[in-house]
Parts: sequence; C-alpha cells; structure tokens
Amino acid sequence: MTQAAALQIQDLKFRYPGAATGSPWVIDIPALELAPAEQMLLTGGSGRGKSTLLQLIAGLMDPDSGVVTVSGQDIHALRGARRDLFRGRAIGMIFQTFNLLHGFSAMENVMAPMMFSQIPRREHRERARALLERLGIDRPQARPETMSVGQQQRIAVARAVACGPALVLADEPTASLDPENASIAMELIQGACTEVGAALLCVSHDPAMPTRFERRASFDEIAANAHPASTI
Repeated sequence: MTQAAALQIQDLKFRYPGAATGSPWVIDIPALELAPAEQMLLTGGSGRGKSTLLQLIAGLMDPDSGVVTVSGQDIHALRGARRDLFRGRAIGMIFQTFNLLHGFSAMENVMAPMMFSQIPRREHRERARALLERLGIDRPQARPETMSVGQQQRIAVARAVACGPALVLADEPTASLDPENASIAMELIQGACTEVGAALLCVSHDPAMPTRFERRASFDEIAANAHPASTI
C-alpha cells in the first residue's frame, strides 16, 4: 500500500480576522506536498506569512478555506483534544525562540510531547535520555535556562522528534544562533529527521540555508504555482 504524503496542502487560504473583505490573502497556496522523509526549505522575507503557514499546518490556527493533510489526516477536521493528540503524535515543531518549558529539566521538556503520544509511559524517561545523549546533552536533569543557546537548540530538536513524527516544522531555527552554531543546529535537525523518518519543512530567510536543501522554493513561488514540487 502506498504511504500517505507527510504533508499535502490544497487551496489553502487565510487572512487575519478583522481584515477588510477583499483584502489580499496572507496565505494563498494552491498546492504543496511533501513525501515521507522529504526535506524542503521555504524562503521569504519577514512578515511574508511563513510562521502563519506553519501554524495552519500544525492546526494551531484555522484557515478560511482549504485542506491541510498530515500523514493522511485532515488536521482541521479534528477538534479540541483529538487535534491536540494527533499533533502530539504526528507533528514536531522547532521554534525560533525554542519555547522550552523553563523550570523543567531538559529531560522533562523532551518527555512533555510524549504525554500526547501512544508511547508507553514507562518508556518516556529512557527515550528522552537516549535522545538527549545522542544530541550531545550530558546533563539531562539540568534546566534549559542554565544552558547555552546551542544546548537549548539541541533540546528543542530532541523534543521535536521524540514521538517519531511524520512531519517536523522548523520556524527560523537558526535565527538566534551565530553562523557556526547555526550550521551545527541544521546538521542536528536534518540528521534527527532522517533518523526518525520524518519529513522536514523549514522556513527561513537565512541566506546560508539554501545550500543545505535539495528542494527549496520561495513563498511567492508556491503561492503562484499549482504544482510547486520542482527544485530550484
């Protein structure tokens, strides 16, 4: 049986509540698809709607129209706790500012999304410890706020792949890092996604990023083309 696409978008449109009728769509994407384990970079300037798109894909915001399917599931057809549970199982997220839980240890941060997964609770701690160890965190009981920015990024990567998601969404993941740490972070992100078989959609305006991705497109290109799958 053919495996479902990690991500499929059809006729996705969104404008912010309160916008004037007839004003331009913030998001207007005819079609976009990522195969399982495929990695894609989406570029565009600040304010272009990149973060909004990721929130729509994750089901954190609802579109005006269109369909977003993750691993065969229309995420916007789910409501409330069912959507949260699906997101926890199928989607990993890496934020520009990491969004780690301060006051909690690195291990607890990585264990948090497992609460929404089907991973047996007895396996959570060891799975988190092993992930952190592979990503170079040797103080799993320490709190992220006591660690360097680079270490916090590693914790965020571990959390994103902890549940073996079908799709990882990375929102400007190198924006808070210097060039050396940015390169290391992207190696970690891409390597971790490959290891768990997750597709990766990364949005960024970092000029050093395109060389890391075979498939890349600008935000305007996917808005203008109904079949944006070609490599540029």
